[in-house]
Amino acid sequence: MQADPLQVRRHRFMGRPITCGIALIVAALSAAPGYAQNYPTKPIRLIVSFAPGGPTDIVARIAAQKISEGIGQQVIVENRGGAGGTVGAEAAAKAPGDGYTLLLGTISTLGIAPSVYRNLGYDPRKSFAPVSLLTNAYFVIGANAASVPPTLREFIAQAKAAPGKFNFASNGVGNITHIAGELFNMMAGVKLVHIPYKGSAPAAADVAAGRAHVQFDVLPAFQQHIAAGKVRILAFAGPKRDAKLPDVPTTAEVGLPKFVLSAWFGLVATAGSPDQAIRRLNAEVVRGLAASDAREAILKLGLEPAAGTPEQFGALIAEENARWMETVKAAGIKLE
Repeated sequence: MQADPLQVRRHRFMGRPITCGIALIVAALSAAPGYAQNYPTKPIRLIVSFAPGGPTDIVARIAAQKISEGIGQQVIVENRGGAGGTVGAEAAAKAPGDGYTLLLGTISTLGIAPSVYRNLGYDPRKSFAPVSLLTNAYFVIGANAASVPPTLREFIAQAKAAPGKFNFASNGVGNITHIAGELFNMMAGVKLVHIPYKGSAPAAADVAAGRAHVQFDVLPAFQQHIAAGKVRILAFAGPKRDAKLPDVPTTAEVGLPKFVLSAWFGLVATAGSPDQAIRRLNAEVVRGLAASDAREAILKLGLEPAAGTPEQFGALIAEENARWMETVKAAGIKLE
């Protein structure tokens, strides 16, 4: 029997997509192991959104060293401060999604910024591919040892009596150290004047010099100035006293039970980066931060190592976005 020409044509038409689809799947499967095996083939750039010398920068360099040791390629740290860390984050978001540009993300750039900036040049959840959380730490309230009262209760009393007399330094407008100061104003019923800087290090230097009065930040920002006797820690913003600061009361102990703040640092890559690259980077971060030298260096800074999976870090970013939306709205903070 002679074949129906229509059936022959239909068979040929249906066969081409199936054949092409199988070919594409095979090509993808064969290419994936090659990428994983060869990545990386050149140096990786790690953008830090704050000035050199602060805790963000220190953590970035610890992570960069450990990743470099594991992958056999240099990880180059690039400091790009400004606009509360959003300048560097936007630069990372605009980079090619090839796994060769990383960002040291913070609670400020990935958690708070969407609530503060009207025209943010990136979306923390869409512009980046989470790699791993790196560290976590609770805030402290650091104060100039010469010009600020020795206890937080006394400081609040004097600040209430003279609105605008005292100021607070921050890492920049719109980030967690700025929001923390505004929350303190609201919860303590005071009016501290905000002075923004381009990072923790220059802010803490001015607190130590007496050009600024207090700073809400993690302990590493103040350590050298504490050792020099120029900065005093007034309170620890955690749920219980820190073992490293046994004589420092918690904010709850001095009348501010809801002023509990933590800061985290984490690693993200530009969105679109191959999953094989993300998994390789994650493995090196987990391995690197578990090493005794890295762990000791992080603990010495007053931080806690907190490496985990990309999925866990992605969930944290989403949770922080939701949490700070309400807080920033209540504080009435909005930036262009």
